[in-house]
Amino acid sequence: MVMHHLVPNASPDTNRFAKTRRPPLEPISNPKNNPHFEQPPITNNVNLTLPLRVIIPEVATAAAKEGTLVFHAIGDSGGVHGDDVQVAVAEAMEAQIKSATAPHKPAFLYHLGDVVYFNGQSELYGAQFYEPYQYYPAPIFAIPGNHDGDTRVRKGDEPDAEPSLFGFTENFCAPQPHQISAYRATMTQPYVYWTLDAPLVSIIGLYSNVEGTLDARGTFEQQRWLEQQLTGLKDKDGFIVVAVHHPPYSLDKTHGGYPDIVVALDQAMETTGVVPHAVLSGHVHNMQRFTRRRGNRQIPYVIDGRGGYANTDRLAHKLQKINGEYPATPVTARSEEDSSLDLDLNYYDQDSAGFLRVTVTAETLTIDSFSVSFDGTFDDTVKDTVTVTRNGELHAPGGHRARRR
Repeated sequence: MVMHHLVPNASPDTNRFAKTRRPPLEPISNPKNNPHFEQPPITNNVNLTLPLRVIIPEVATAAAKEGTLVFHAIGDSGGVHGDDVQVAVAEAMEAQIKSATAPHKPAFLYHLGDVVYFNGQSELYGAQFYEPYQYYPAPIFAIPGNHDGDTRVRKGDEPDAEPSLFGFTENFCAPQPHQISAYRATMTQPYVYWTLDAPLVSIIGLYSNVEGTLDARGTFEQQRWLEQQLTGLKDKDGFIVVAVHHPPYSLDKTHGGYPDIVVALDQAMETTGVVPHAVLSGHVHNMQRFTRRRGNRQIPYVIDGRGGYANTDRLAHKLQKINGEYPATPVTARSEEDSSLDLDLNYYDQDSAGFLRVTVTAETLTIDSFSVSFDGTFDDTVKDTVTVTRNGELHAPGGHRARRR
């Protein structure tokens, strides 16, 4: 494991005015000197696991019996610029549920964070969450993103009178389900980081706070919890997926990957000896799929922040160019911080909205990517797919090339 320094690779004078530009194919950004951290709400609940059978018992029973569980995943959906694309993505997922037959019908949606922009205000949940998903016929689970927890006032914003994560916890972590909207009841997730215990798969959802760190400096509460979760799943049958809003790796030119998340996940794997089968993230407003090799394991790290916040091509995050061109895939990412990193970018889509569909069986976990055009049209065709086996072997058909502009 490589520990990332907390000093940017730039002189103080240079760093006063602009962040250091990452070299091409560098998938990890320089850490910030003083990352902004908002204290999550205090919880007295020591059991931060929610069994799927509590929410949809009939689905959990059928998945265990049939040996198949399917779900959707999106990130960064809050349609503060208009909900046209957000609704188009929702309608595309609805169509898949309606057209699929059991056991291949998606059973729920897992949101990878940034549900409501820009500060997660509870009053905006109606317009940015409940109305766009009013016809989505399955439960929606979530982890918070930076915009769900940030309380800082931006230019043009009204002062934020709510504490960090108030809107998120009110709508996703209610003690009991109640009809908070005409369209959907609240969820009863145990906390802002939590584990969804489902047949065939366990999804460990982390909260990476405002600027991509699990814990405040000098504290290790969530880190220890993550390691406890992995240890508890060591001898359990099924796949392990980690969901975290800030991506460990990204080749986009706006954000890049987050070194604290890299360190947190690597430390947890090193300490427990347990390697997740996949890592899902949002935050970056495009889709990227990486393969990381760790020992004899191949791990897909998949970003999908195309849920609808970026409703035009201009708002989508673009990758770094190499000699004036976007990279063709596959391409090997290189880290100045970690020379041992074995990471390839296999596919990306920076030109559309979209979502993921995850299919889990007893032996395989498959992640399919779908694209929704910014004009709202949807062709129900898999644009990229990857399958990982229980022992960490990865299979992806050839022929998928990066979309270039």
